[in-house]
Formats: sequence, C-alpha cells, structure tokens
Amino acid sequence: MPRTTTYSVTVQFGDCDPGGIVFFPNFCRWMDAASLTFFMQCGVKPWRILENERGIVGTPLLEINTKFHKTATYGDTLTVHTHIEEWRRVAFTQVHRVMRGDDLICEGRDVRAFVKRDEHDRERLRAIPVPEDIQALCS
Repeated sequence: MPRTTTYSVTVQFGDCDPGGIVFFPNFCRWMDAASLTFFMQCGVKPWRILENERGIVGTPLLEINTKFHKTATYGDTLTVHTHIEEWRRVAFTQVHRVMRGDDLICEGRDVRAFVKRDEHDRERLRAIPVPEDIQALCS
C-alpha cells in the first residue's frame, strides 16, 4: 500500500454556498493544501528552502479531476487522505480521498510536475525529472 498522509479541515460557514453546501472550489483548495502537507509529512523540505538549495520551485498542477460523492456543510470535519498513485519521469499522479468519518465525500486526482526556473528566462518554469531522493522519501 502506498504511503498515505492526512490533512484535516473543519468546514466553516464561509466555505459554503447559500444552500449550506461546501462550494466546490474549496475542495480543490483543501486538496492542494493536502498535496503540500503530503510532502512535508514525508520529510521533504519546504519549497522555499528547496528553491534556495536546489532550485526546485514546487509541484504545480498539470491536470486535475474531482468526483463528488456526498455533500458536506459547515461544522463538518473532513480528512483528506493523500498518496502518490503513479510516478513518471517528470510527473506524478496524486490521489486525494476526502472523508467525513467513514463517508467518502469526494475523490480527486491531480497530475503535477517538479519544476525549476528557466535559466534564460526566470519568469518561466521548466519541468525536471522527479528527484530520486524525494521519490524515495514519499514511497
């Protein structure tokens, strides 16, 4: 079984639409936070430190897919369970299962890549091969 980490959030009133249901972009926000938390819980240094030490800026999204199963509302405590489903040469697929207790609320998959700044144009980011040491920490 792949290494899985958790990130918890308590849904606030402001996270919901007028009907009291969590507004869907908030799930993306929480899964993005869970992605960073995954790396931190696996022992990867924060991106700002990796950028200073190795030039790695982070892991921006290339693709995202979310499937909703149940609704959530304010006061709910949600736990995002995150793992790496697949490692590729320059990208990886991360899976996030958002749970309320034993209930699956939604499931998200995202494809991300490790990036550095382009040496000729610092405004551009370039994908790099997945660092082996980071992959080892997260496997």
